Amino acid sequence: MSMTVDFGAAFLMGLAGSGHCLAMCGGLAGAMGLQKRFSALFFYNFGRIFSYAIAGSVVASALFAVHTLQPNTLVYFRLLAGLMMILLALYLLEKRLALLWLERVGAKLWKRIQPLGLRLRGKTGLHHALLAGMLWGWLPCGLVYSALSWAALSAAPLHGGVFMLAFGAGTLPSMLTVGVASQRLQGILKSRGFRWISALILAGYGVATIAIGVMQLR
Repeated sequence: MSMTVDFGAAFLMGLAGSGHCLAMCGGLAGAMGLQKRFSALFFYNFGRIFSYAIAGSVVASALFAVHTLQPNTLVYFRLLAGLMMILLALYLLEKRLALLWLERVGAKLWKRIQPLGLRLRGKTGLHHALLAGMLWGWLPCGLVYSALSWAALSAAPLHGGVFMLAFGAGTLPSMLTVGVASQRLQGILKSRGFRWISALILAGYGVATIAIGVMQLR
């Protein structure tokens, strides 16, 4: 799989899940009053995406280490990544149980980080917005975890980090637009038609990935 296709899939995953991002990260930004200032909102989202990139580099490094010991690992992880893409498609269709189990696992880490994020509420400095984004970027999210499974598949720290940057970039159109344009965009991203089209594309991508993995096992 080429790097171009990887990054294109990453952006699509972020864009497809934008409606979900608006409900979670967008709600947090609104609660912190960041949406009233574009500069603060920008720094918040930059911090959020930076955390995604760190996580992408970490999981890619971990799989690289495992792959060094067990060369066939990538083939099985490709199957897992394809399955995660299909589960993500169900997740976007509001079948939350598809990835709820994974969010519960991530919640254990989040319990340690959340108190730090809560301390930043009411802070107005741009550095506070940046730090808040970096902390809230670790919020348990099935969408992010699905993207991380693909970032890990690269088995290269830089590639994994850039993959998650592309994923984060896909979430930005909905998170940074304001005013009338924001309302129209949110209406599209939250529409049933957009969710179904996105889910079908992602499911098709997942099935194709699994098919490639099965052929590699032969």
